[in-house]
Amino acid sequence: MERIKIFILTLLMILSFNKIVFANEDVNAIREEIKVMKELYESRITQLEEKLSDLEKQEANKTSDQSIISTRTIKGNEFNPSIGLVLNGKYNNFATASSEIKGFGVGEEGERGREGLLIDESELNFSGYVDDKFYGSLTAAIVREDGADKVELEEAYLLTTPDANLPPGMSIKAGRAFWTLGYLNEHHAHADDFADRPLPYRVYLNKAFNDDGLEVTYTLPTDYYMEIGGGIFRGDDTPLGGADGENFGGYSAFARIGGDIDINQNWRLGVYTLKGKAPGGRTSNEDEVTFTGDKTDLYVLDFRYSLAPTGNVSEQEFVIQTEYFGRDEAGTYNDTGSSTGDITVDGESHGWYAQATYKFDSQYRIGARYSEMVAPGVPTGLLGSALDDKNHNPNSVSLMADWTNSEFSRIRVQYNENHLNSTTDDTQFILQYIMSYGAHGAHKY
Repeated sequence: MERIKIFILTLLMILSFNKIVFANEDVNAIREEIKVMKELYESRITQLEEKLSDLEKQEANKTSDQSIISTRTIKGNEFNPSIGLVLNGKYNNFATASSEIKGFGVGEEGERGREGLLIDESELNFSGYVDDKFYGSLTAAIVREDGADKVELEEAYLLTTPDANLPPGMSIKAGRAFWTLGYLNEHHAHADDFADRPLPYRVYLNKAFNDDGLEVTYTLPTDYYMEIGGGIFRGDDTPLGGADGENFGGYSAFARIGGDIDINQNWRLGVYTLKGKAPGGRTSNEDEVTFTGDKTDLYVLDFRYSLAPTGNVSEQEFVIQTEYFGRDEAGTYNDTGSSTGDITVDGESHGWYAQATYKFDSQYRIGARYSEMVAPGVPTGLLGSALDDKNHNPNSVSLMADWTNSEFSRIRVQYNENHLNSTTDDTQFILQYIMSYGAHGAHKY
């Protein structure tokens, strides 16, 4: 009996020992498996990170000069556009009762505007993708004219996307738009650096050229920025006028180049032409002056230079900007105020402006601008009329300072010293606010 007890005790000890050994073997096996799995997943994570980096680089390389265009494929075209609203208000104080730019016919939009508190040109914008090949935008401006509030259609266009099966770098815009002509014309007025536009834009373009038409642009595949293009237009908007719709009333061509000087500096230079006619007449000076002719050609040269002293334009930026305009017209002018009938004209005029702005803080800027016009010779029949410059070159000096609380709000003060005719000088004080709600497409450089 005693031997049986010893045998059983010995057997239990052996079984316990084996159990401990087997348990130790299981722990080691688990640890080994964990080690192998960690090495496997770390290798896989590294592979996925490298693949993600490559895909991000490829996506960045697809970005074209048209920053508003996406390469995504849209399977539907539900009505879900981006909607934006821009509020633009002013207080104007003028030293003189009137301020005509003598020597030129100026349209209603190019005039100095009303005095006192007023709502200036405010905008309602709708934009979005039609599908994978087209982008559309519509901008309506709410303005006050002749004592009544009116809605004007500023832009209504379609624009091709990079997926539109066009040659790389090419795009087509059709409809009504602020076309490529100088620097400021492509920008909405609320994006300007000053509360009013310089004299050449007021005189030659009635503030901006946005006729109905079609424009093709092509960005060349060069190491530096180079873009060429041109357009055809109906011919109803200043400086054209009175199109019959049967033939194109005007056409344009342009080329511009630019690039970085270093990480803190960049520049751009452009040349443009807009050629057309005014067979049905182009009216100005509150419909008192009418030009009718088969030639009204405009030539523009612009230059822009930007310096960011700290390398970050959101902190500090110094910008020099200038544009030169030349106009060649042949036709007849009729000034109802002079009662002389149609007077034949064939001559050239010029205008230019230069400005500098300095952002010395992320929220504060100051700026100065000078603009001047040189009128053509005045025929005898127009002496004493609104087109008689009396040997005086209209000019204007502007000083401004603004505070930008965010990308959506800006308050500006501006002082103008205008010498627009030979008899009176008009000093002006302008207080302006610009407030943006919702989405609004980025303006071109």
